[in-house]
Amino acid sequence: MNLLNTTTRIFFLHQPKQSIITLSSLSFNAKLSLDSTRTNFQMSCLISGQSFRRPAKRFTVSNAASPSLSGSPDQFLDGGVQTKEETITETEQDPINLADPDSCFCEFQGVNIHHKVFDPRTISDDAPITSVDAQGTTPKVEFPMILLHGFGASVFSWNRVMKPLARLVRSKVLAFDRPAFGLTSRILHPFSGVTNDAKPLNPYSMVYSVLTTLYFIDFLAAEKAILVGHSAGCLVAVDSYFEAPERVAALILVAPAIFAPRPVNTAAGAGDNRGENGPRSKFLGTLVELSKVIIGAISRALTGMASMLSSLYKKALAAFLRSYLGVMLVRMAINKFGVTAVRNAWYDSKQVTDHVVQGYTKPLKAKGWDKALVEFTVATLTDNNGSEKKPPLSKRLQEIKCPVLIVTGDTDRIVPAWNAERLSRAIPGSVFEVIKKCGHLPQEEKPDEFISVVAKFLGDVFGGSQGEQQVDLKFQGSVS
Repeated sequence: MNLLNTTTRIFFLHQPKQSIITLSSLSFNAKLSLDSTRTNFQMSCLISGQSFRRPAKRFTVSNAASPSLSGSPDQFLDGGVQTKEETITETEQDPINLADPDSCFCEFQGVNIHHKVFDPRTISDDAPITSVDAQGTTPKVEFPMILLHGFGASVFSWNRVMKPLARLVRSKVLAFDRPAFGLTSRILHPFSGVTNDAKPLNPYSMVYSVLTTLYFIDFLAAEKAILVGHSAGCLVAVDSYFEAPERVAALILVAPAIFAPRPVNTAAGAGDNRGENGPRSKFLGTLVELSKVIIGAISRALTGMASMLSSLYKKALAAFLRSYLGVMLVRMAINKFGVTAVRNAWYDSKQVTDHVVQGYTKPLKAKGWDKALVEFTVATLTDNNGSEKKPPLSKRLQEIKCPVLIVTGDTDRIVPAWNAERLSRAIPGSVFEVIKKCGHLPQEEKPDEFISVVAKFLGDVFGGSQGEQQVDLKFQGSVS
């Protein structure tokens, strides 16, 4: 792939009360090569004291912009936050105006990416911390961690565990919203105005998500990072490893939406070569070879026809989805089934508070969310990411050399636990953990158990130190 020249501009939203950004504007000039084994960035950093040159109202954040995560879940169960579930798509706004006080934005490849970063050095002392076990052993990690959300989710899905993870790894923890989700800007016509043969990078493609992940490793000034994916975010984590394995210290796959290959029975067919050299055997061998040639020719012809029909089908489906009717159907489906899907993802749907529902539905107030979701779906259907040239998934999974933890809930109705277990068998040396009475969202529904499982894995992989501060696994309310 050709070199991609990128200008990245970063600005921060960090004051809770109607504060306009005036502190810093960081400009990064980045040069990126997909073909290299490492994503190389040459950055020149310009720091100025001027505000970003856009209308100031686009960069104001109020306390009402989003629900705070302070307070206990019981507080929200008592009706502290009221939402109307019958209509979850309301007046559309600029994502900037929906941002949290700790939200950050950076521009990468023309997309304004919403992200959050927690640094253990700046976390208040009263924040919950987590350790490995009762002996007071803490893992010696000191690698940053990047969190990758799943389909329909956002940075919000990591809010309860970001601070504990930062204290655990003794390094920064970053989560970002992939295009079409969260508060990352929506690019409604990714290829509009393109006149040359080389199309720009589709922000809704898997390649873009992988590049963004690798970019954030450099953004954190790290040689390596631990990638934590949830559901469809596990695909981004694994593909990022395949793109640059030397940049990944470990993979943590939570309720992975990766279809696990069936185990291959190598014993079948063993010993079938009888070593006959007679005329009859040679004649049969000739027939077999001839049959292979004929079957191969027919197979290639059928594959070509199927590819053509598949291409036509995908184009027709993409055209329909982009039509007015297609967009309206997307809106209707989200309005009707969105909240139900969130509740169904939990083991105990009664624990899904209005606060949680609001966290998942707030991005649906962003301008162009429906058209962006259509573009993401189209990209998923049409972007094969060169898969026809890659080895089978089962072979690629066997080539993963970094430490891997696979975590799932025992009552996951979205991605069943048996699929996660099968995936663990496909990745040599991976660790498989099941959290009891938990659905598709362990990091939200069982944050204390989730942190404990991750801490034990990191302690086993990177070693631990005795005599560190023993910390409480019990969460005192929600983590902001």
